Amino acid sequence: MTTESTSAPVGFIGLGKMGEPIARRLLDWPGGLTVCDVRAEVTEPFVAAGARSVLDPAQVATHARIICVTVVDDAQVREVLTGPAGILRTAAPGTVVAVHSTISDRTARELATRCAEHEVEFVDAPVSGGAPGAMRGSLAVMIGGSAAAVDQLSGPFGCFADLIVHAGPVGAGTRMKLARNLLHFISFTAAAEAQRLAEAAGIGLADLGKVVRHSDAVTGGPGAIMLRETTAPIDPDDFWFPILGHVRDLGEKDLALALELGDRLGVELPLAQLALARLADGLGVAEPALDKETS
Repeated sequence: MTTESTSAPVGFIGLGKMGEPIARRLLDWPGGLTVCDVRAEVTEPFVAAGARSVLDPAQVATHARIICVTVVDDAQVREVLTGPAGILRTAAPGTVVAVHSTISDRTARELATRCAEHEVEFVDAPVSGGAPGAMRGSLAVMIGGSAAAVDQLSGPFGCFADLIVHAGPVGAGTRMKLARNLLHFISFTAAAEAQRLAEAAGIGLADLGKVVRHSDAVTGGPGAIMLRETTAPIDPDDFWFPILGHVRDLGEKDLALALELGDRLGVELPLAQLALARLADGLGVAEPALDKETS
């Protein structure tokens, strides 16, 4: 960690549901904290705790050399950066702008180009872990940008995150976040399907939820299989083949049993049907890969 990464003044724009707890973790930052939000009242607790409050992003950039942005969408990020009172009107060369909002990777690359024209470095740095993770300082941050920017950001980001991943160049952080959230919300949809089956079977949904959370905390949930560097089929001689082959066998058995139960109860389980059809291929241990002589 460089001296600059531990002393650069930090600015924070957007004190909403995610921004507020993240920014609170930066109140003791040695370089000082400047905050900005369209709702003046939400900045008052920060001022009381020793932070500086300003009226617009341009004023943030006059005080800060690292600026975190947590607003709603692509349009707001563009406005914060390039609008009439945006960061780029006043930002000094060498300023690093980190956008925590989940935006399009194309928007990230576009804004990185605009920033470069002002000798400002842009990174997309979406976070995972929600407001509870922000309050505990246990977020994961996925950074798309240069290694030099990652080094500068490691100090302040370490105040609110305990996992910082350099995903690649600008846009890569966003692409990683979209893949992560794809799993997140498909899992929610699968949870809803599981609840319908449980409800029809007379199972208490609250108790089922307790079991799911308990076992996922032990096993790691869906992330437990995300250990390889590729999604290619696995050679039968590979270390992972018997491990993921075992997962496939258990999964296909249990999915078939759940589908049979659903048929008896009259509950449609389209995600379970899709999972049964695609599990082996997704794990890299589909039947054609099992026997070299027949492939």
